[in-house]
Amino acid sequence: MNKQSVTIIIPAYNEAPTIGEFVTKTKKLYPDFEVIVINDGSKDNTAEVAEKAGASVYNHPYNIGNGAAIKAGIRIAKGDVLVFMDGDGQHLPEDIARLLEHIQEYDMVVGARTKDSQASVDRAIGNRIYNLFSSYVANFPVQDLTSGFRAVKAEVAKKFVYLLPNTYSYPTTLTLGMLRTGRSVKYIPIRIKRRQKGISDIKIYRDGVRFFMIITKICTLYSPLRVFLPVSFMMFVSGGLNYFQTYIFHGRFTNMSTLLFVTSILVFMMGLISEQICQMRYERRSGSRIAPDSDSSGEYD
Repeated sequence: MNKQSVTIIIPAYNEAPTIGEFVTKTKKLYPDFEVIVINDGSKDNTAEVAEKAGASVYNHPYNIGNGAAIKAGIRIAKGDVLVFMDGDGQHLPEDIARLLEHIQEYDMVVGARTKDSQASVDRAIGNRIYNLFSSYVANFPVQDLTSGFRAVKAEVAKKFVYLLPNTYSYPTTLTLGMLRTGRSVKYIPIRIKRRQKGISDIKIYRDGVRFFMIITKICTLYSPLRVFLPVSFMMFVSGGLNYFQTYIFHGRFTNMSTLLFVTSILVFMMGLISEQICQMRYERRSGSRIAPDSDSSGEYD
């Protein structure tokens, strides 16, 4: 680990009350690490406070999004290992060392929030649902899908820049993308502090649909049969139940049963074709490096 340089990337939007102390403490603990604050179009003096505290500041001319700030940080970072943290003071700089202890063995190490660190009961329930769904998609026990505190090998992170959205859902995309491409991921439990100001911009009900769509899109991108197969199965079961009901009460096989059976077969065959296309595409790319600046396509907002 000592031979690898580390860059800490902190996206910030109107975090002037907390960013100075946060950067100062981080620089004191890790004086050899590069600390970059991406000022995402803040309307206060976040940039000035962060720069005075010792961080290198990169400014967006207007607010683009948390994910866009992370992508900018990935592009300009010089370190071999990238550490992503939120700028609101919730993450503890002391935990950075705990993540870095495992980064040689794993491609990404994520800080998983403990149950008592969840902001509210509904957020905890929502995160639990996201984790279960993403665990099915990735075929891996995802402990904290939306955690913004993680360490990633730079060469790996740059290959996923083109997939990351501009919004808060970048951790979802990055986690599923790495797991579905066979990258190694480790979770370690962390505690977070309460927000020192304001409230979170993430709304469990509004953003729940967005997270669901991102998970589904990532699944269809890397393993489409895991989406098509359940749909096909439900169609087939519905057709069987409809046939059973109409045969018992009317003694006949209806057009609806036919439609459901045929649709289930078509969906299954589409899934097989999609799976083969996906496999051929990534076999063709297996020996090439994805250009880190090719994020003009594939946005999942």
